[in-house]
Amino acid sequence: MGRAMAGMDYKIPTVLSSDELMEKAFHRASKILINGTNALDGRKKTALAKVTASGDIVVTALQGYVKMFPRMDKEEDFLPELVDIVIGIDRYKKALGAVNWCASKTEKLKNDALKDIRRSKDPEIIESIRKSFYGRLNSYVKRISDDLDFLQESKNKFRKLPAVDPKVPTLVVAGFPNVGKSNLVTVLSTAAPEIAPYPFTTKGIIVGHVQDDWRKYQIIDTPGLLDRSYEERNAIERQAVLALRYLTDVMIFVIDPSETCGFSREVQEKLLANIQESFEGVKIIVAESKSDIYTTGDGRMAFSAQTGDGMEALTEVLITEMRRVFREKAMEEEELQ
Repeated sequence: MGRAMAGMDYKIPTVLSSDELMEKAFHRASKILINGTNALDGRKKTALAKVTASGDIVVTALQGYVKMFPRMDKEEDFLPELVDIVIGIDRYKKALGAVNWCASKTEKLKNDALKDIRRSKDPEIIESIRKSFYGRLNSYVKRISDDLDFLQESKNKFRKLPAVDPKVPTLVVAGFPNVGKSNLVTVLSTAAPEIAPYPFTTKGIIVGHVQDDWRKYQIIDTPGLLDRSYEERNAIERQAVLALRYLTDVMIFVIDPSETCGFSREVQEKLLANIQESFEGVKIIVAESKSDIYTTGDGRMAFSAQTGDGMEALTEVLITEMRRVFREKAMEEEELQ
């Protein structure tokens, strides 16, 4: 998992527009007036301070944006896939690249102007260098005007992304509607599950947490996403499934053999095969729900979240798997440090 993804609670600053940024820089510079040992010295010191102040404000702001926005170092991961759906990852990278370019150009422009001012002994030339610096600085910032606007829009979209933490071992629940998934999430969670917004489902995702001694796991149900066949999903939903693929450490696929959910066993088995294909390499535990109504006796785990029948055995299997994932993630984290 990417290290830049400690949940979705990003401390991204408000991104100023190009006009706002230049107004801030020039307003600060306009207040500067330094007295020197003589008229030339005062003019020179004032020009140096104005160029430094305005240039530093722009550089600091732009570098701050690049630093605070999440990095997309690894393509095959949960956040990059999600960002691509909601924001557009190519445009996102281009915007950050343009802002970084402008910061570098501004720093060089500032240093060159300071060097020229220090060398000059003519008040008119000093003033000309300062004005030229202002003009070129404004030109650079104007060139990234669209990128700054895009990043401010992106900031607002980041705030709406679901509050899940890709570094925490995650159990995803799949299966058709009404098979007992939400009951299972509620029973397994150590606190009431929360409904988090998700950009491609009308119902949002259900996020619960499991406290296992000092360990913590996430359990997630995605109504309207993993309860449809691949053919029925549109392009955005297919990409959303791919995003979930990178988040899922263990999956439990719930089948309702009583068919009181409104879906035949045959259709449910077909969806299971579809999910197994989409989540190749992910540990998938298949369990039958509503054991208080009907069980097939074909060897699969059976449970009833309503009566608690089979829940202890199922929980033990799931916790064992999540502990394994926890150990693996801990080892990966140690290797990265």
